[in-house]
Amino acid sequence: MKRKSSLLTAMLLGGSLMLAACGGESASKTEESQQKAVKLEETGPLTINPEISSEQEILSKGPNGEDAFSAIKLQLTEEELAKIKEGKYKAAIVMHYTGNDYSTAQINGLKAAFERMGIEVVAVTDGQFKPEKQIADIETVLAKSPDIIVSLPVDPTSTAASFKKAAEAGVKLVFMDVPPTGLTAGKDYLSVVSSDNYGNGVAAAETMAKQLGGKGKIGVIFHDVDFFVNNQRVEAFETTIKEKYPDIEIVARSGITSPNDGEEVASGMLTKHNDLDGIFAIWDVPAEGVLAAARATGNEDLVITTVDLGTNAALDIASGGSIKGLGAQLPYDQGIAEAILAGQALLGKEVPPYVAVPGLSVTEENVLDAWQLVYRQPAPEVVQSAAK
Repeated sequence: MKRKSSLLTAMLLGGSLMLAACGGESASKTEESQQKAVKLEETGPLTINPEISSEQEILSKGPNGEDAFSAIKLQLTEEELAKIKEGKYKAAIVMHYTGNDYSTAQINGLKAAFERMGIEVVAVTDGQFKPEKQIADIETVLAKSPDIIVSLPVDPTSTAASFKKAAEAGVKLVFMDVPPTGLTAGKDYLSVVSSDNYGNGVAAAETMAKQLGGKGKIGVIFHDVDFFVNNQRVEAFETTIKEKYPDIEIVARSGITSPNDGEEVASGMLTKHNDLDGIFAIWDVPAEGVLAAARATGNEDLVITTVDLGTNAALDIASGGSIKGLGAQLPYDQGIAEAILAGQALLGKEVPPYVAVPGLSVTEENVLDAWQLVYRQPAPEVVQSAAK
């Protein structure tokens, strides 16, 4: 199993490194063709996936301490959908970057929901993880006069003035994960929609602890930007380890500012602490870098956990590799939830300021079923083959 994992991982990580050299995108982008937008039901109310468990407690709080409103409760009736269609509205999707499965699924969920609502998507932009690029994207999008903008701010502070300008122009704003600094829910923007990122951090910690038998030395790679949901993941991971597993010691902490910094940071961590038993990485693309660093140092026993179910992470989990598990967001359904909130606001309804979609713990035992739930379609063939 270990040899099978190494070969498969080498194949996909090799593609990842080439893509990184060409533009900083994950190899997950190469699987984008396998993530075509799912056609939603043409009749009945518009909701997120009814197969998502309604019994799971959401642990996350909103950016201002708000209790989470479960996305499972959101819906637009057929009558409401018909009324929205009469408005012939336009929407724009302003992404932080589009180089991973998470972003692709968010965009696909938004597009599918907006199609059912009769809303034209006039732009989808890629901020390339650069605030100045996203600010320029907002200006370009505003020239198209959208009624709705759905976005994940690259930097909540430096992009705030541009989003404020959009709000003052009457655009209805819905944010993924985090609002811009200084903007107020109900006044400047409608709502923030996220996964249960705190819960996903807990899931990553529990998998780490189980794999290490409750003892060992670990490192944490965090996002060295004041990014609300990523802060929640790290807080949840570290709090769970410290409070529940006193024999697991966090001996190293290092930050990244770009998705592609993971390998360099992990290499430094493994060089300085050659007795590390595990590393938690803030999301799946940096975790791919950790995986590459572990392979380069011959550390095949390193336990890696993370958040987000991308193609490379799923492949390594399915093949029994070093990534042992993760907390998965449900980005396709996050996109649907964001669109529903925008639609409710177009109808004059008041919407909750913070909405969360339940998270999902993913391990080798359930990786294929998890992929189906996360993306509403079967896992890529390479992942299915690895799991056999």
